[in-house]
Parts: sequence; C-alpha cells; structure tokens
Amino acid sequence: MPTDPVGRFLAALDPDHRKAVSAKPREEQEQLAAAWERELEADTELDTLDELSPAAAEAEAARRVMDRGTG
Repeated sequence: MPTDPVGRFLAALDPDHRKAVSAKPREEQEQLAAAWERELEADTELDTLDELSPAAAEAEAARRVMDRGTG
C-alpha cells in the first residue's frame, strides 16, 4: 500500500483514471491528490463509509475529484 498522497490517490482510482493521471505531470498529480485528501476530510458521508470500508471511501472520493475535473 503506497504511503505518499499521490500513490494513495492513484491506488484509489479506477484503472482508466489511474492511467490518465499517471500520464500527467507530477505537479498536477499532487494537486489532484490534495483535492482528494480534502474530499476525504470534508465529507461526512465519506467518514461513515470509511468506518465500513476505507478503500470504498477512498475510491468514492477519487471518483468525485475526477468527475469535477479538479486540478
């Protein structure tokens, strides 16, 4: 399991998004990872999901960030 924010974000993405984000410059990957971490921290629904399945909460937050096109 990756421990750096970008690695964790990439691990939470679906394969298609993971490939697309991996091709982006490192700075943009870091911006997306920061947005993902903010999403995880700010959304109370994800807090509840995190108690049941941390991986599912991380994947949902990653999906939301990619849907918004944050970065």
